[in-house]
Amino acid sequence: MQPNPSVHKGTISTHLVHEALQGFCEENLTPTELLSAVGLPSDILQVTTGRVPVPFYGKLWRRLARRYDDEFFGMDPRGMRSGSFEFLCRAGMSQPTVGAALTHGLAFLNLMFERLQGELMPSRSLAEIILREPQGPPNRAFAYFTYWMIVHGVACWLAGRRIPLLAVELRCEEPAFTADYRVMFSDNLRFNQNRTRIIFAASALDLPVRRSEPDLQRFLAEAPCNILEKYRDSDSLASRIKTQLRLVPGEHWPTSEVLVQTLCMSPATLRRRLAERGQSYQAIKDAVRKERAIDWLAEPAMSYSDIASQLGFADISSFYKAFRKWTGTNPGHYRNLILAQTDST
Repeated sequence: MQPNPSVHKGTISTHLVHEALQGFCEENLTPTELLSAVGLPSDILQVTTGRVPVPFYGKLWRRLARRYDDEFFGMDPRGMRSGSFEFLCRAGMSQPTVGAALTHGLAFLNLMFERLQGELMPSRSLAEIILREPQGPPNRAFAYFTYWMIVHGVACWLAGRRIPLLAVELRCEEPAFTADYRVMFSDNLRFNQNRTRIIFAASALDLPVRRSEPDLQRFLAEAPCNILEKYRDSDSLASRIKTQLRLVPGEHWPTSEVLVQTLCMSPATLRRRLAERGQSYQAIKDAVRKERAIDWLAEPAMSYSDIASQLGFADISSFYKAFRKWTGTNPGHYRNLILAQTDST
């Protein structure tokens, strides 16, 4: 796994700007010339921080879509004609649940795209969306992540909350830059897999859809900025604490008394700031344990006993109980699904 440098809220890496421009640079236009052609400052790609404001990325998406009549950055032979994203949202609004909205939304996108065919597959307490593709080389990572941004982003908006992804698997090789992807989707990104899919708790499929026309107009006016910011893991205090915990084994995690010293705040301030976000130190520790458990369950060589021990549980039964509480499923079901070898076409 690559180290995850600080991803500042409200910004996005220039790597993703370059990726967004790539599909439209076939007309002998350089990235800077293309930016100028759509009325955006071309010198922004030379910013020393390597990051640009999210609203800039939103303008880029909208202006490229208008100029080329494609809301998918030229990454599919058929494209995604302007207005498709709005239609996808409207189709989802008319459904009673997120599961029904996903079923109809994927069917619509399957008509739009030639190379990416999504299929929702519930499996007891888990659900996955698998992308069926033609035989041959995989798409670039940016194409897959843009597809997931659309599907996952709309699903989160319809649900009115973030739907956590347990895993994101991709057929392609890991790109040089993944920090923003890990923040947007999941820290559990797995590359060079035999199929591309996302896995999440099946309970999300039963979430009710309650969106109105004014909700839709506000959402469309701010898209895709609202997806990139609202429905992602933030760089909040909780995220800073998670970063610290990931650096050391669980048995060496600091007590809350030691933690506040490294954060330069009082215990009362820590509790208050976490409570404002509906968090607690114990919940954050459990979240990191969950991340590690999900990662280790994808390693066939690690036994359930080893995982339970590494996570600090007294026995396998305690680990099973905790994992079911965290994810809504048991470790065996998740391991079977994540290690299943299925045809990617």
